[in-house]
Amino acid sequence: MIKIEPAAWTVMVQHAESTFPNECCGVMFGPSGETKTVVEAMPLANTYTGPQEDRYEISPEDLLRAERHARQNGFDLIGIFHSHPDCDAYFSKTDLENSCPWYSFVVLSIKGGRFDHANSFLPNADQTAADKEPLEFPESNG
Repeated sequence: MIKIEPAAWTVMVQHAESTFPNECCGVMFGPSGETKTVVEAMPLANTYTGPQEDRYEISPEDLLRAERHARQNGFDLIGIFHSHPDCDAYFSKTDLENSCPWYSFVVLSIKGGRFDHANSFLPNADQTAADKEPLEFPESNG
């Protein structure tokens, strides 16, 4: 189960809407346990050099910076979020191939530039499947 607090959710949705029609990406911080609670979200640059409406990439430097931020603030890096412009919030083959089994992956569907729906996924250790994870987020984006 992953629960996203209102302030973090607002950051995630605003980032996804502002980068439309490209995919956005970012990381989520907070305490992890049986329920992961996202208390902070950090937008990151999509460094993919191809068409950014097709996929996202996070630079290793940004991921290291995010890990350092988590440690310095007493958080866990819970997972990664990204958007799917003008399509549903599913975990694509590319998402699965580039995933890490220790992170939750929240996908935001942005249709016509506005938030539509979201889902979270937990990939397995060999990156062959990703189960849907229960996701709780505020009804409005702020």
